[in-house]
Amino acid sequence: MNKETEREYLRLKIDAASSSLERPHKAYPAELAQFHSADYVEFLHRITPDTQHLFANELARYNLGEDCPVFENLFEFCQIYAGGTLDAARKLNQQQCDIAINWAGGLHHAKKCEASGFCYINDLVLGILELLKYHARVLYIDIDVHHGDGVEEAFYFTDRVMTVSFHKYGDMFFPGTGDVKVIFNALLVNILVADSGEREGKFYAINVPLKDGIDDGSFTRLFKTIISKVVEMYQPGAIVLQCGADSLAGDRLGCFNLSIDGHAECVRIVKKFNLPLLVTGGGGYTKENVARCWTVETGVLLDTELPNEIPENDYSKYFAPEFMLNIPNGHIENLNSKSYLSTIKMQVLENLRCIQHAPSVQMQEVPPDFYIPDFDEDEQNPDERMDQHTQDKQIQRDDEYYDGDNDNDQNTDM
Repeated sequence: MNKETEREYLRLKIDAASSSLERPHKAYPAELAQFHSADYVEFLHRITPDTQHLFANELARYNLGEDCPVFENLFEFCQIYAGGTLDAARKLNQQQCDIAINWAGGLHHAKKCEASGFCYINDLVLGILELLKYHARVLYIDIDVHHGDGVEEAFYFTDRVMTVSFHKYGDMFFPGTGDVKVIFNALLVNILVADSGEREGKFYAINVPLKDGIDDGSFTRLFKTIISKVVEMYQPGAIVLQCGADSLAGDRLGCFNLSIDGHAECVRIVKKFNLPLLVTGGGGYTKENVARCWTVETGVLLDTELPNEIPENDYSKYFAPEFMLNIPNGHIENLNSKSYLSTIKMQVLENLRCIQHAPSVQMQEVPPDFYIPDFDEDEQNPDERMDQHTQDKQIQRDDEYYDGDNDNDQNTDM
């Protein structure tokens, strides 16, 4: 296939994929409160950069400031990315697609009542709660360089969600959680906090703590071994995959040596299970590499291999001087010895033997999908400008109406 033919083939593939692009609805406060506390959601709704000086106590209570600053249109930002993950989950539930992607999502640190680590609303938890309406078990996988602590905490005491996080641990690295020993912590919490017997979530939070400098081969071998065993034992009905790109080599906050192909290999592995799959973004602080990574992984999810050369576009200057998708491997010393990785693997696999094989769920009524009102054109105030989401809903598809012989609505003689 020559270059011109290859480009035309890719253009057709991209055009086909573009027909599946959807603008998400802005999540309603009541939707966000399915996980977050109502007072926290309400505070995010009303706080602005101009008024934050009036709410010093609330800012401290909800952990806003420092690494979770208040900025203009903060709440709308949260509504958009959370709405994307919720819509993706609903598309999967309604079997309208097999794979749904929201690269704007994946904010895995946010807690029920507070922000954390650049994360305000935990869209992943909201998406998983939506998937649980239709699936008995959901598997959450996190390959961000930081521990997926917010998602783990949300489902710490249930066996309906298994969380698996591969991340850097130690040396005071944020958030400071995610040691392999945390697998046992559900039992410890029962002893220290509550006198209510053994919780169902024991052994369903799996952590793979890694050291600086892990490379493609070490990471992907460990990932494939553990995730394959998890899927075999747990038999999830759906998978949520958080693809934080700060685990790439060269990230401003990361410390791994992963290439884009190594990162994307994890996506390939998960895709091959052929289960309903919700894919999100996450961290990533070298923005041009984040764009490269999620472009390649979109191609993986669409079964499309992209050429390494980046075609000329409005953002070409960000990819100079090479203008290539691939990035060089990192050169940080790999502190993950074979014996260390073997020990981690054995600990994780040993704990997997302690879980109930494909835990069952009692029959219960499925909660209804959240109601999203349709736009009523007759009631629209002509003096108010429609937002982009409303405009999109009014745009007809190119093939919706026909003129001439193909018009199915034209009058015909019987």
